[in-house]
Formats: sequence, structure tokens, C-alpha cells
Amino acid sequence: MDILLLIKAAIMGIVEGIAEFLPISSTGYLILSGDVLDFWTKNKRDLFIVFIQLGAILAVIYDYWGRLWNAFVGLLTGKAAGLENPRGLGIALIVATLPVMVVGFLLADFITSSLFHPLVVAAMLIIGALLIMYVEKNPKPAKYAEAENISLKTALLIGLCQCLALIPGMSRSGSTIIGALWLGTSRKAATEFSFFLGIPVIVGAALLDLLGKKDVLQTSEDWAVLGVGTLVSFVVALLCIRLMVAWVSKKDFMIFAWLRIATGVVVLLAYFVFGYQIQG
Repeated sequence: MDILLLIKAAIMGIVEGIAEFLPISSTGYLILSGDVLDFWTKNKRDLFIVFIQLGAILAVIYDYWGRLWNAFVGLLTGKAAGLENPRGLGIALIVATLPVMVVGFLLADFITSSLFHPLVVAAMLIIGALLIMYVEKNPKPAKYAEAENISLKTALLIGLCQCLALIPGMSRSGSTIIGALWLGTSRKAATEFSFFLGIPVIVGAALLDLLGKKDVLQTSEDWAVLGVGTLVSFVVALLCIRLMVAWVSKKDFMIFAWLRIATGVVVLLAYFVFGYQIQG
């Protein structure tokens, strides 16, 4: 068993667990981290980067199990304790998921072949930062205090914002949270709706990628590496979810905007000065 490889997998899991729910692009940071660590072969790394996001989203399911189960029961039966509109959250999540499924299906090959480039990642990190700054400087009154109250129209628009996350470096959490804030949700509702919205998208992507590329995992060590990364991402994400909700109730996202800009500048310097090319 290659202990160094397992340590690298754990480091990647930490990066995923921290970055998944922050508006900074977990995929972008995983790609960059994988390159810095010289982690695994390309095919295995590609699968790893997609699949370990499942660990982070399982943390959401674990932490919000009661509300998610209530929404699921409400969707099926039209009855759920304490909800004025029992089917509201379930239908809103379905509506918000549809755009990224359609766009992702139509443009998957183009995104993989044309957009995994340092200049794209750097540009999207910086553009996303500017969007965060704009929305934070121009706040909208909150119409929706809780994720369960978000209207179908607003859910659809948040879903369209999520499509931006198909571009490497943009960030799924960033696109959905900032989009939701701009559309009039409270900070807490925007963050939690983004958490919930990640469940069908990330679970679906992880399982489909595993089914399509499982042949690249040829040994028990390969599966162990994938398992370590996923487990670490679950544990770290579980801690970050609670910290994130506590943060947004008191703070804004400006620190993450500056972090995105700093990272984008580093990627640009690495590209133009050292000829850096994305390997993952």
C-alpha cells in the first residue's frame, strides 16, 4: 500500500470538504491541488475529483436529514409537519436542478475539451469574485427567510445560475448562493438551498462518473485511495457546513471574493511565467 498516495488522497479530501460549500470553486481547487501534489494518473484523478464530492454532499444529507426527509414526505404525500406548503421545497429543488442537467448533458464534451484551461479557471475565479463583490455591495431585501419558502420562479432562476458552475473555476456554491441573494433570499436560506441543491447534482454526477470510469480502478489500493478521499471529505465537510451557516448569519462573502482574486492571479502568473498547464 502506497502510504504517500493515501496521504495525498486525504489532503485532497480536506480541500474538497472545505471548498465544496464555500463560494470559491471546489473543482478548481481540487484540480490545482492535484497538479501541485502530482496526485495519481490523469484518468484516476479525474474520477477521484468528481467522486469525492459525494462525501461532502453526504455530510449535508446527514446534517439536514430531518428537513430533507420532511421535504421528501411532503413531496410524496402533500403532508409534512410544520410546513405551510409541504411540496414546496421538493418541487423547487427539482425545478432548480433541471437547467444544469440539460445544459450539462448538451455541453459536457465541449466543457471537458475546451474549458479545462488555466486561463479559463483564472478568469472565472476573478469574474466570480467581482459578482460576489457587486451583490454584497448592492444587497436586495430578503423575501424568503427559509429555503422552504423559495418560489418556483426563484428556484428556476437559481438553477440557471447553477449552470455557470459548469465552467471550471466558477463554483457551484458561489453561483447558487450569490444568485439566490440577488434574487431576494436571506443569507441563511440562500446557503441552505445551495446545500440542498447540490444533492441531486453531485450524487448523480458522482455515480454516473463511477459507472462510466470504474474500469480505471483496477486494484484494491485504487479503491482504498478513493475511499480515503471520500471519507475525509465527509468528515471535513460536516464541520464546514455548521461553520458556514454560522458565518453567513453574521458575515458577508467579501473575504472569499478576495481569496478568489488572489488564486486567479497566482494561476495567471503560473501560466504566463512558468507555462503551467492543467493536468487533471
